[in-house]
Amino acid sequence: MTEIPEHLLKRAQAAREKAAAEAGASSDGEASGDSRIPAHLLERSKAAKAGGSVAVAEKPSGAVVAAPAEGNVPMAAGPGGHTQRLLTVVKSGSIQDVKSEPVDKVHTWPHLLAVEFVAALACTAFLFVFSWVVNAPLLQAANFNQTPNPSKAPWYFLGLQELLTMFHPMIAGVTLPTVGLVALMFAPYLDKTASNHPEDRKFMTSMFTIFLMFWAVLVIIGSFFRGPGFNFTFPWRDGIFFEL
Repeated sequence: MTEIPEHLLKRAQAAREKAAAEAGASSDGEASGDSRIPAHLLERSKAAKAGGSVAVAEKPSGAVVAAPAEGNVPMAAGPGGHTQRLLTVVKSGSIQDVKSEPVDKVHTWPHLLAVEFVAALACTAFLFVFSWVVNAPLLQAANFNQTPNPSKAPWYFLGLQELLTMFHPMIAGVTLPTVGLVALMFAPYLDKTASNHPEDRKFMTSMFTIFLMFWAVLVIIGSFFRGPGFNFTFPWRDGIFFEL
């Protein structure tokens, strides 16, 4: 046998108590002459209980109601004298309480992929036009007997080269990059906020800003503030020792 949920039992119990309270209030009102039941229905009910016949009564709205001539058939009887009893009234939506929440998500295709494809085409067109207009000739063949001074790494490695001037190679080349990568891997688990608004992601915004500014400052110093021998210099005094 299927077990009735507890919330339905509580709802039925509350309905029975409310019906009992209304029945008590109705009986008190009937005794005091202040009943909410129309007078013609009360008369018909009394006649049915007494077992007599009830003549045709007219409702206040003008509808005609015929009462059975025999007293052994209840007034609320259906075909064949069958009666029905109302147990409880279940309101619509009381069993399944479904709350519809707005969803701010869309399908990957075609919404996201279409935008990414258009962005990729735009970037490709920009690079094509830029490489066509800007002259970028190759330098002369490298001379292994002559090392350029200063000898700088590509700009995306200049931050690491700048760290090598400040710390031991083990710390600058292994420890600090590893700590940075591990921190970035654990970042999604440190901030589990589902919102995409920047004001709700202050921790992640601060963490990424610190990481970006730290690396950007190192690259700028290595690019424009390092001269011959990779010594510190001022670009407005000694010039810029950096080529793309």
